[in-house]
Amino acid sequence: QVQLVESGGGLVQSGGSLRLTCAASGSIDSIDAMGWYRQGPGKRRLLVARITSGGSTNCAESVKDRFTISRDNAKNTVYLQMNSLKPEDTAVYYCNARDLGFGMDYWGKGTLVTVSS
Repeated sequence: QVQLVESGGGLVQSGGSLRLTCAASGSIDSIDAMGWYRQGPGKRRLLVARITSGGSTNCAESVKDRFTISRDNAKNTVYLQMNSLKPEDTAVYYCNARDLGFGMDYWGKGTLVTVSS
């Protein structure tokens, strides 16, 4: 089992920045990749950014010039730096950990990001 706890959400004005943090605990050696998803009001949960255990990253096209995913292996923590935020970035952001060996996905409870215009 893997436990994920997100933090760092909040209210920010358009153009502002936030950094989300996801702390992982439990069977973290089994994790192959970690990522951030978001779900806006009335929308599906979609991938924002992902980082593999080897450090490869990918970001959604809509955020790739503004958001950066990174990780601190010593702290078992993944970050999402969000710059130039837009009202359409408003969503609940969820941390995800993926165990490809067992085909398991783990989720945090989410953190709300609200961007005002």
